Amino acid sequence: MPRTAAPLLQVSDADLADLRARLRATRWPEPWPVGGWEAGTDTAELRRLVTYWAGDYDWRTHEAAVNALPSHFADLDGTPVHYLRYDAEHPDALPIVLTHGWPSTVLELTALAERLAAPSRHGGDPRDACTVIVPSLPGFPFSPQRPALTAAEQTHDLWHRLMHDHLGFRRYAAHGGDLGAGITSRLAEAHPEAVLGIHLLAAAAPADPDPASLTPEEEAYLAAAATWQAEEGGYLHQQSTRPLTLAPALADSPAGLLSWLLEKYRAWSDCGGDLSTRFSDDFLLTQVSLYWFTGTISTSFRPYYEYARHLTRRVRRVDVPTALALFPADLAQPPRRWAERTYHRLTRCTRMPRGGHFAAHEEPALLADDLTAFLRDLRPARRG
Repeated sequence: MPRTAAPLLQVSDADLADLRARLRATRWPEPWPVGGWEAGTDTAELRRLVTYWAGDYDWRTHEAAVNALPSHFADLDGTPVHYLRYDAEHPDALPIVLTHGWPSTVLELTALAERLAAPSRHGGDPRDACTVIVPSLPGFPFSPQRPALTAAEQTHDLWHRLMHDHLGFRRYAAHGGDLGAGITSRLAEAHPEAVLGIHLLAAAAPADPDPASLTPEEEAYLAAAATWQAEEGGYLHQQSTRPLTLAPALADSPAGLLSWLLEKYRAWSDCGGDLSTRFSDDFLLTQVSLYWFTGTISTSFRPYYEYARHLTRRVRRVDVPTALALFPADLAQPPRRWAERTYHRLTRCTRMPRGGHFAAHEEPALLADDLTAFLRDLRPARRG
């Protein structure tokens, strides 16, 4: 299958110079008599990264790396979707679609995809290899947003058309975290005849659970979730209710965009308060640069708004084999019973020893091993 004919991303010298000029001209807010991350993004850390982004950060090197990825585009009856394709090192491989979340891009999933497609390069069995498809969510870097705010065509349906109709996979597996977990769950619910099984980093809440039936563990989980919502859910409420009030500020100020995303990388990862233990400066700035140069921060908010406005289908019952991998620093840690209310064939539930919301980047080996173990049980009898 041919690669894209043109480079995926070509940032002009003028656009790169404009970014650097905006960074150098940042109008910094009046400081508060509070330090660190207590009231939001740490100003000292943000200033350090802005200075690096405007100066020594080498965008062209990272642009070349992005353009070297195995990119393709599919035209799904007028809806273009960008995806990466990693062909398996072994014949008769199981196809799998990996779906990223927010504030991520397909770049976060490349290390995981490489491990799944070529396990022998990482000490694994080549017979476990998968053909890996990694689409860019509509409205995120590389895939344009859907043209209308309607419930007519949802992302999970696009994914099925990509995997089944465009790529010709009769049956396939799926994995996702964050927004990708919801899309993966809806994909399995809508197309159980095609989806062999799903592997998730988050579980959809059950539809209308009976309060009297909740276990003490489930009640404790719901209390913890409410506390998290009160302390950490400001971004979610804003992006769900008034996203277009925030969007112009983030689309106009690269320092503001970095501030909005940086705080999430710190709060949601297993970094112990020190971003450098999980992410290099270059990784963080490349992720933010992708949002900046593609102008997609505003459209990346759409899944939150659409879900809040009931334009996105709720997950009610999933009957395909399901695995749940919970990383300790991720946003939620639901008990197994809570997940089983929605996923009626939950065959695997793993409590990971470390890692957070960005598990595919933070702990690609742990995630790949858990995925491989789950997928092994879904495969036909393996040939030698």
